[in-house]
Amino acid sequence: MAELVASQLSCMKRDKVLFESLSLSLSPGQLVHLRGPNGAGKTSLLRILAGLSQPDTGTVTWNNRAIDNEFQRRLVYLGHKAGLSAGLSAIENLTFWCAQHHIRVSETTLFEVLEVLSLVGLEEIPVRLLSAGQQRRVALARLWLKSSDIWILDEPFTALDTDGVALIQARCETFVRQGGAVIVTSHQPLSMKDMPVSVIELEGQL
Repeated sequence: MAELVASQLSCMKRDKVLFESLSLSLSPGQLVHLRGPNGAGKTSLLRILAGLSQPDTGTVTWNNRAIDNEFQRRLVYLGHKAGLSAGLSAIENLTFWCAQHHIRVSETTLFEVLEVLSLVGLEEIPVRLLSAGQQRRVALARLWLKSSDIWILDEPFTALDTDGVALIQARCETFVRQGGAVIVTSHQPLSMKDMPVSVIELEGQL
């Protein structure tokens, strides 16, 4: 699997420099914890790494090439928002997402994944009727559905209870042990069993 490399990135929002001259790499079998106070630019950096935004300066490459459609096919990006349609059920949301990403999956598999996420009995209820934590679990089901090399996760533990956090951390650990690469923002420590976690700290600019 290929390495994601960012070189000399800078980003400015509303005349404020969030970060500059920032370089990092994300390699197969590596988990990176991106930390920093609110407003430091964590979400902006993740969006740049995912190819959803452009840096003011610097480059991002994957497999020694500019990030492209092939990179997007090998990526799972989960933003701070759940990215669900409120009027659709969990099954309908995931079916639509899989179709968007050209993922062939049976309804049986979708039900099995939602069972892993403790959503039994809630699969066909409009997600607007679910709690914030349950909605987050529906969004995180994507981590079980797409074959990928890289996960870019923006605050995936938001609204989750202790069991939910432990489940997603275990899923990340399994993915990394299988050769995947993860960069994740979180305001809480990552508890990984016998697995080193690289930390990148964004301090923000005055």
